[in-house]
Amino acid sequence: MSELRQVRHLSLFNFAYLHDRVIYLSLCLYTERRLDGKIVIITGGASGIGAEAARLFTDHGAKVVIVDIQEELGQNVAVSIGKERASFYRCDVTEETEVENAVKFTVEKHGKLDVLFSNAGVLDPRGSILDLDLDRFDRIMAVNVRGAAAFIKHAARAMVEKGTRGSIVCTTSVSSEIGGGRRHGYTASKHGLLGLIRTACGELGKYGIRVNGVAPYALATPLTSHDEETARQVEEEFAAKGVLKGVVLNARHVAQVALFLASDESVYVSGQNLAVDGGYSMCRSGNVQI
Repeated sequence: MSELRQVRHLSLFNFAYLHDRVIYLSLCLYTERRLDGKIVIITGGASGIGAEAARLFTDHGAKVVIVDIQEELGQNVAVSIGKERASFYRCDVTEETEVENAVKFTVEKHGKLDVLFSNAGVLDPRGSILDLDLDRFDRIMAVNVRGAAAFIKHAARAMVEKGTRGSIVCTTSVSSEIGGGRRHGYTASKHGLLGLIRTACGELGKYGIRVNGVAPYALATPLTSHDEETARQVEEEFAAKGVLKGVVLNARHVAQVALFLASDESVYVSGQNLAVDGGYSMCRSGNVQI
């Protein structure tokens, strides 16, 4: 009888162990697939942060529509990911009709829209306010602020219509929190975008839609460097100026934070501008040279 009780005890122990193990593995699977079944639009998805986000999001179970004006690059990213998980849609974010059509394409193809990662942006050269090129200034505001506003508008409409408790994430910048750098158009646009995030958050919360920003420090992307040599120079320059030493910010780091904000792990996070700057915006002010 004692042997029978021992066998029974071991069987119960094994069952409990296996039960706990299944739960553990299920939780791991959930964590590893943080966007499973989600439909995502990524603007500026043909290169840099957007392309990294497209790869990362699809690795986590999402189906992604890459939106960009760079058709060849965007198609290449989509093909590299696979047609079952990614598609490309050419769109100029400054044209509202094209923005609306990009959202319609996504909803018609996939039946819904869960996440918008509004990442498209342009950068102006450093220069004095005394010599500000207002045509270039207008172009930067059109892409970085108006383009984001158009996508937030039409993405939110699609989410509200389907009753989707969605997530909208916008790429801002450390420049959205501090000044300096002599990039007047870019800095003004990112401050404007942050204001848009906060007002949209206040309105869209009643629909269960979250709106957040991800604010990176300077990094080497096609926006800041044109080849491997200039990319190395950019990395060295900003690593020297950065606060956090021993790591160089790259597009993957920013995409990982965007993934958190896009996923249900941030289900009660809204109206925030999550810095990915190694503490720069907390420790330096008025002197950023991005």
